Amino acid sequence: MASNNFIDYVKLICRSGKGGAGSHHFFRAKGLPNGGPDGGDGGRGGHIILEGNSQLWTLLHLQYQKHVFAKDGEGGGENLRSGAQGEDIVLQVPLGTVARDPEGGQLLEITEHGQRLVLVPGGRGGWGNDHFKNSINQAPTYAQPGEPAIEAIIILELKLLADVGLVGFPNAGKSTLLSVVSAAKPKIADYAFTTLVPNLGVVAYRDYKSFVMADIPGIIEGAAEGKGLGTRFLRHIERNSMLLFMIACDSPDIAAEYQVLLGELEQFNPELLEKRRLLAITKTDMIDEELETEMRLALPEGVPAIFISSLANKNIVQLKDLIWKALHE
Repeated sequence: MASNNFIDYVKLICRSGKGGAGSHHFFRAKGLPNGGPDGGDGGRGGHIILEGNSQLWTLLHLQYQKHVFAKDGEGGGENLRSGAQGEDIVLQVPLGTVARDPEGGQLLEITEHGQRLVLVPGGRGGWGNDHFKNSINQAPTYAQPGEPAIEAIIILELKLLADVGLVGFPNAGKSTLLSVVSAAKPKIADYAFTTLVPNLGVVAYRDYKSFVMADIPGIIEGAAEGKGLGTRFLRHIERNSMLLFMIACDSPDIAAEYQVLLGELEQFNPELLEKRRLLAITKTDMIDEELETEMRLALPEGVPAIFISSLANKNIVQLKDLIWKALHE
């Protein structure tokens, strides 16, 4: 995923196609009252459809497509000919895309490749006058109009689908870990908020197995209230199967930092605390075994912990084992 091309939010003005009107045509033939009704039905208006595409990782291709208008259905014709259906518009979106209205109500969600869901339905075509004939009214002059088009403002949000979400303050070593265990190339530097957008990487595991890891931009205290990068990227954590908390070994208080991270997630969405959690103490190539032993006594309770160093490749294999076990328990 190219970070400078990552777009996870777009606003669209959508209009489905209106249904074509039914025809009130009469067939002119000897012996039939007024020629007999033979008006065909109108065609359905075009739908606006979302389709999941596993090859997409961003909504970038929709960023400048502000208006999405489907075509109207055509009116019915003589000899019971139905009008042509309005052409549907199919929007390809990455897996994890959620559609909602501006008030926040969720409409639908795309989670599988090839999954198709109607975002804005087209109007139904009207019936022709042939549908309304009976023994009393053998020459109906009435035909249904087509249903009107639907206009709506739709918000598309991408929530990354990943097995493991990396959670931590800036400079906790999240991007470095992702670059070591996968082919992802996130930006790495020694300053806060190096990672400005999420990055995904496929992590190879034993016997040709793999799992997907997401590097979420760093959280700071107050993120749920809009500080730092705010809540923009916290929603990506919602679709992760488990969370790997990462805290650098030079933190003045690892347990307190862990509680701050938990608190920010809880403020954003309390359900996030129900996910499985692991804790990785990072950058441990800077400390010796004696100090590591002392630090273990002060680790937060209730979460499995491991000391790692991405640069020194320390306990990286063991970390993968812990993640795999947690994912499949």
